[in-house]
Amino acid sequence: MIERILKIGIISWIILLLIWYLGALQYDTYFLPSPLETLDSLALLAGNGTLGADIVASIGRSLRGWGLGILFAVPLGLLIGNFKHVKYLVEPILTFFRFVPAIALTTLFLMWFGVGDESKVMLIFYATFFPIMVNTIAGVASVDKSLIEAAACMGAGRVRTFFTVIVPSAVPYIFTGMRLGLSSSILCVIAAEMLVGSDGLGYLINSSKLYYRTDWAFAGIVTLAVIGFLADRLLQLFGYKALKRFGVRKA
Repeated sequence: MIERILKIGIISWIILLLIWYLGALQYDTYFLPSPLETLDSLALLAGNGTLGADIVASIGRSLRGWGLGILFAVPLGLLIGNFKHVKYLVEPILTFFRFVPAIALTTLFLMWFGVGDESKVMLIFYATFFPIMVNTIAGVASVDKSLIEAAACMGAGRVRTFFTVIVPSAVPYIFTGMRLGLSSSILCVIAAEMLVGSDGLGYLINSSKLYYRTDWAFAGIVTLAVIGFLADRLLQLFGYKALKRFGVRKA
């Protein structure tokens, strides 16, 4: 019974809220709003429509950038991992850019794609591309060589082996890359909205300082944490249900 309660995480949340509440008693609302004050701000922002609009804006940008990352990173990762000539040609350049953070490119992306959603989506795409690609390459490298040899002995050509052995075996790694890419997309969209946005949760958090409303910032942060938590859980559930036969397991 105790183990089940611990697994659900109720005790952890109670401890966190208690520490937060006790800490808020030592300071005023401007420095550290209490959980109840944050909840009141959430209700206020939700009631006037601000929170809902910001959530929709942030999620939309995050999903578009993440989707582009998956669309380009998975095929390229499979090609790099499976064909050494592609690896020799492409991997050095990609490894070089992998260590350039997306935020460092904000100014360039603003000049190239404008101040609208396009620049933010491309920043998110850049941030999500590399974790997905690297995990895909690792997935190809982890394929059991005996399976490839068995497929060759049964008369399977290289293309058929690629699609029937290598790709299915790499799915768990690709899925892990997708999870990492999802977290990167949420982190990046908030940073982009804080720097150049006019709406979204990042803009809400950043603009709260203009009105001396720390409780609004906390409301945005709590909302962001809940969205990230639920998104990861839903993705894990999808992976377990749809990709279980490929070896994807519950975390």
